[in-house]
Amino acid sequence: MTALSGLLSQLLPGDTQADRVVPPSGFTATLTLFTAAAMAFLAVFALALSLATGRLADRWGNELARTATVRISAPEGQMAAQTVAALRVLETTTGVARARALDDAEQAALLAPWFGPDLPLDQLPVPRLIEVTETGAGFDAQGLRLRLAAEVPGAVLDDHTRWRRPLVQAASRLRLLGWLSLALIGAAMAAMITLAAQAALAANAQVITVLRLVGAQDGFIVRAFVRRFALRGLGGAAIGTGLGCLAILALPAARIEGGFLAGLGFQGWHWLWPLAVPPLAGLVAFAATRAAARRRLEKMP
Repeated sequence: MTALSGLLSQLLPGDTQADRVVPPSGFTATLTLFTAAAMAFLAVFALALSLATGRLADRWGNELARTATVRISAPEGQMAAQTVAALRVLETTTGVARARALDDAEQAALLAPWFGPDLPLDQLPVPRLIEVTETGAGFDAQGLRLRLAAEVPGAVLDDHTRWRRPLVQAASRLRLLGWLSLALIGAAMAAMITLAAQAALAANAQVITVLRLVGAQDGFIVRAFVRRFALRGLGGAAIGTGLGCLAILALPAARIEGGFLAGLGFQGWHWLWPLAVPPLAGLVAFAATRAAARRRLEKMP
């Protein structure tokens, strides 16, 4: 709050007289505007990546957490009998809400992405799959495996644990990488604006010396540079944020069959998040410029 109030106070119209100390255009102005715009553009994508991977981790966790699969491998003459026996075991297992054997069309649809749509299931020893839906409390996976091994020798239970955990961990780490990218983007913008402010201070060293001779306080000079560079950072970030949002809108809409990349964007109230990028960029420019100006003035005679 202190930094925000300081930023607002130094952007007020009452400080416009201090603008004469800093040149309104030139290399430093272009560098600050370009840096803020580029970093804000990248920040929008990093933010979209973090939010999208968060949604992905939640979806994978929720979709796989309450489902399991029983795979039955048996000779053709025993397949039907073992399927019925497995269903009977599942129906009497505590924690199983529903068990349903997939028909040939459903199994063919599952295998189509790998083997094509014309796979002859009737001529291949394809295992029969049973879809198992858990209750909220879940079932004892080890106990169910023992029952199936005793009553249905060809049945194998897969509770998706070995698939779910790596997927959720990967999505969570990718989300963390997105937030880390945001921090690095902010640090890079602060470094570039600091260099631009130092260049402007060095270029105006004689003007600053004259101002000191006529009685100008260092606070007045610092306020001048802070105001100019904070406004440049705020304006450049607003441009970059707008371009980033337009680029996000141009991405394909989220679809189940489109996978992760088709859902890389903002959904619902998450569109409010990019609005925070320009004010944060202004705060970064404010803090970086004030620190650079104070250090520079302390070193000047």
